[in-house]
Amino acid sequence: VQLQASGGGLVQPGGSLRLSCTTSGSIFSIGAMNWHRQAPGKQRELVAFITTTDTAIYADSVKGRFTTSRDSAKNTLYLQMNSLKPEDTAVYYCNADVESYSGAGYNNYWGQGTLVTVSS
Repeated sequence: VQLQASGGGLVQPGGSLRLSCTTSGSIFSIGAMNWHRQAPGKQRELVAFITTTDTAIYADSVKGRFTTSRDSAKNTLYLQMNSLKPEDTAVYYCNADVESYSGAGYNNYWGQGTLVTVSS
């Protein structure tokens, strides 16, 4: 199972970006999915979490600006980021619990990360 995050880049403060996280490999079922980020010199932190029933939870620092969603048909996770601030600059990672075949149980997987830079 592989997760591939994309959509990062350079954006000015106040701008928007949409990150995507695609999945591939042997996938029977995907459980919770989430986005983390790691800024230079800081620990990785949870940004947004979404359940299989589309209940989303956000870090206080992004609440009201970021929206996460998932397309179950495509096994893809999204993060819409609006009103971006310089402090949002980080490498963004996707993460998911994946069951490779029925009854296998869920394993946790990480994507490789995509860099978001917010700067004028």
